Amino acid sequence: MVEFNKDGSLKLPANLLRKKQEKEVKLKKGNCMLINREIVSSTSPKKCALNLKLSDAISDNRFVDNIYKDFLEKSSVPSKIIKMSEKEFRIEIETHFKRCSDCNSLINKFRDFLDNNIIEEKGVCSYEGNSFSKNFCYEDYFD
Repeated sequence: MVEFNKDGSLKLPANLLRKKQEKEVKLKKGNCMLINREIVSSTSPKKCALNLKLSDAISDNRFVDNIYKDFLEKSSVPSKIIKMSEKEFRIEIETHFKRCSDCNSLINKFRDFLDNNIIEEKGVCSYEGNSFSKNFCYEDYFD
């Protein structure tokens, strides 16, 4: 049954409310990063973006540039990084045959560096992931 708050907005179910509070606590106290996937343009040329937000507990953001530089050396996808603030970055991934694969490899580099302390929000990204192969991304070949 749908419940409403006093202001008329929808009341979140208990499990969603708990997850939201855990995420907020983790971003304030833990060494973690929030990654929000976004599709900037779904028509050709396609363009995606990763919006990165560092937790309050992380004081040194140099690792973001270092991981991105390592990614650029090994990636075939054109991309650029934009520093929004000391705690927020935007990485734009341009059109390429391996767009989704390289985007996921970048996220995995951040995940490895932060010992899996990543909060990943899919946003409007169409990538579903698959279990039969970590190297094959359907979106790379059939978009």
